[in-house]
Order: sequence, then structure tokens, then C-alpha cells
Amino acid sequence: MEEKAKVLEVKDLSVSYTVANVKTHILEDVSFAVSKGKSVGIVGESGCGKTTLLRILIGITEQNGGRILKDGVDISSFEPAKRGMGIVFQNYALFPNMTALQNVEYALKLHPDFKASSRQRALEVLSQVGMEEHSGKKPDKLSGGQQQRVAIARTLALQPDVLLVDEPLSA
Repeated sequence: MEEKAKVLEVKDLSVSYTVANVKTHILEDVSFAVSKGKSVGIVGESGCGKTTLLRILIGITEQNGGRILKDGVDISSFEPAKRGMGIVFQNYALFPNMTALQNVEYALKLHPDFKASSRQRALEVLSQVGMEEHSGKKPDKLSGGQQQRVAIARTLALQPDVLLVDEPLSA
């Protein structure tokens, strides 16, 4: 039986902080691999480093050691926009002054590949997550679950190779 190609591979990932000459290890030698078409859940008690791990993978927190490979390429030093990953944060990070449609369309307008078709793409993805009838509502008029679906739509609209979700069942 042929082994599926690894889309994401994390090797010996470590991050620590030093404050007042005291070194604190947040993650130490974390390794795992995810094959194409598979999902992985990372569980642990509050404060154990789950969100830090996701922030490292997406490229907004720097690791002290280890490597991140995507499709066999070491992306550890790539800027976030070049990693081909999307993230849905626990708090959704929706713009409160924008409608659901505007929240999804925002990143598309800034991306050269999607700029011309940003409105159409945003509407399509909102439809895919069952939010088309709420496209004109601002976040404060949406339930927690609806806000989460808008955040997911915003991330999916950019067609990431890898989707990271922090606290996916919170709403």
C-alpha cells in the first residue's frame, strides 16, 4: 500500500522565552506529520501551547528551533503570506464595522489573484457555509456560530493549502 504524501510535517519544533533570566519552554521538540486529505486535532489543557503552535505554523510567531515542511519544502523562514496556510482564530477577529460579506471580501481585495472577482468569490464562499442570507449583517447581529462561519468563509475564500482552526468547536 502506497503511503500518502505528507502535506505538513513538523520536526523538533521548539519555542521558549526568557524573562528576567528565567527560561520558559512553551513547546519542546514537537514533531508530527499530516498526510493529504487528513485532519489532526491537537488537544491539551489550557496554556499548554496549542495556540502558540498554530501561530508558529502560520508564521506570526517565531520558533527557536525545529523545522516546518509543507509539501517537502522547509517554510520555517517564509513570511505568513508565502506559507499557503489559513487560520481561523478562536475569537474570529471579524471587523465589527463591516458586514459578513465585507469581512470575507476584505482579504480578497488585497490579494492580486482574487481582487477582480472578490465580490463573487466572497458570495460563493458565504453560500458554501450557509451564510448567504446573512451577508448584509454586521458581526454584532450574528450568533457566535454564525460569526465562526463567516471567519471560516473568510479563510477559505483565499483557498489555503492548509487550514488551521483554533478552538473549532467553541461556537
